[in-house]
Amino acid sequence: MTTIRKKLEDAEVKNLSIFAAKSKDAIRTHHEVPCKFRTFFQRDRDRIIHSKSFRRLKHKTQVYISPTDHYRTRITHSLEVSQIARTIARGLNLNEDLTEAIALGHDVGHTPFGHTGEDTLRELVGHFNHNEQSLRIVEFLDRNGRGLNLTLEVKDGILHHTGDKDPFTLEGNIVKISDRIAYLCHDYDDGLRAHMINLNDIPKKITSVLGSRPSEMITVMVGDIIINSQDSNKIKISKKVENAMNSFRDFMFEKIYFSPILEPNIKKANFIISKLYEYYYKNPGKLPQEFLDREEQWGLQVTVTDYIAGLTDQYAIKLFEELFIPKNWGVPT
Repeated sequence: MTTIRKKLEDAEVKNLSIFAAKSKDAIRTHHEVPCKFRTFFQRDRDRIIHSKSFRRLKHKTQVYISPTDHYRTRITHSLEVSQIARTIARGLNLNEDLTEAIALGHDVGHTPFGHTGEDTLRELVGHFNHNEQSLRIVEFLDRNGRGLNLTLEVKDGILHHTGDKDPFTLEGNIVKISDRIAYLCHDYDDGLRAHMINLNDIPKKITSVLGSRPSEMITVMVGDIIINSQDSNKIKISKKVENAMNSFRDFMFEKIYFSPILEPNIKKANFIISKLYEYYYKNPGKLPQEFLDREEQWGLQVTVTDYIAGLTDQYAIKLFEELFIPKNWGVPT
């Protein structure tokens, strides 16, 4: 009897681009009995969505530390990357399921307090990158240390969504550029909401190509990629749009990411991460039992790093208060 999964795999071979990754060719490190209803990439997507590491992203900073409801968090960013990437994949007749799985999983290893937390851990331990931590989570840490046993194609896309090396699938390369489109446009949108910038601040050389509103900018960049990458084994963007995108990135670093307005909170977040790391390194017995169980395998430094990296903004602040802020006993009557 032909399974639904087999029909979906056959449909991919028949209907997708010759350059698309096919589910039937996907590789897992550890063999599993295939699902009757879902392809390998659909199964990977579902595992990521149902993971604890993905759920924690709802309380992890994108740009604004411990934000209110209307600002992006890592989970909304991941969903927005997924939407943008799927639109490009569909426009190029590539594998949407693989694209979605990579997009949803690309930031599961991000620290509390966004890149501030990442930079602080790097200073403390010598080497730390959130993309490598994302891979570590899906390979070794999630599901109580068993990992998610994702396909090689998804893991490669997660690892190489940032950095100098590109993913080996076109779907992974779509996520890499979609991540940049999403964070630029949506951090810009949040910057407008926070009144850190206004529509008149953005230079003409950017608006003349991309427009000035986030949705307009996304449409221009996504459309340009789809048009220029048709029937190609590479994801391409026109030089005109690429130059405008690079100028937009420079603008965002100057006005938002390196803004003096954010500096006080960045320093506080750095201090919290540093003190928590110092405390648990000196007092490993205070770590949760699941982390104590891993210490022999991974060593103390890696174990403490795993714990700190996995914290949400809110929980890191709560731990800091419990460990270092004197208890208020109230006013005697």
